[in-house]
Amino acid sequence: MHAVIAVKSLADAKSRLADRLQPQDRPRLVLAMLTDTVTAAVAAPGISTVTVVTPDGEVSRVVRELGAWVEPEPLPEGQGGLNAALSAGAAAVRQRHGPVDLLALQADLPALRPQELSGVLAAAGPRRSVVADHEGSGTVALLVRDGAAPLRPLFGPDSARRHIAAGAVELLGEWPGLRQDVDTAADLDRAAALGVGVATGALLRELGVSRACHAAKQVRRAGSSLC
Repeated sequence: MHAVIAVKSLADAKSRLADRLQPQDRPRLVLAMLTDTVTAAVAAPGISTVTVVTPDGEVSRVVRELGAWVEPEPLPEGQGGLNAALSAGAAAVRQRHGPVDLLALQADLPALRPQELSGVLAAAGPRRSVVADHEGSGTVALLVRDGAAPLRPLFGPDSARRHIAAGAVELLGEWPGLRQDVDTAADLDRAAALGVGVATGALLRELGVSRACHAAKQVRRAGSSLC
């Protein structure tokens, strides 16, 4: 299985977190969450490579240091969107490695554990599967176990339903870190309570995001890296 992640420019980062973070800190959070997401994916048994599609030079530098491949944004920013970027990344992966299985993964999963991805791979059947987010409406992971089938991502509003309507099987395992993407301050609190990775935890401590860190410490789990 080869993972693909798409990330837009850090300058366009997470406006919905404006009530928790200053404008100059939101790009730093995006980069920290991506770092923890890529770190978990690279470490997951069963994931052969991780490819990040991005137009951002700082993102490219950081993920290369983590062991990921980098692909440029296929179209000028704003013209292609997340689905075009993921499709281009998938095509690049298959150009390098042949007709391999694919995993499209969201970039903002700071509580993701490698074993959760291994669990998803074990649960997924042949062809196409989807993992919904914690709300049940969005998509955090799309898997294609058919080297001849295109990725065909449909990320966006109500994407879990649209992926299922297009033939994907919903996977219902208990993977809280995988399901907890971060768009709002409440999402950030929930991710911190689960236990975020090293990069996100360090940034939250530095910025004094004490409520999220306090919540995380109340539910410490063995082996997790928290605030």
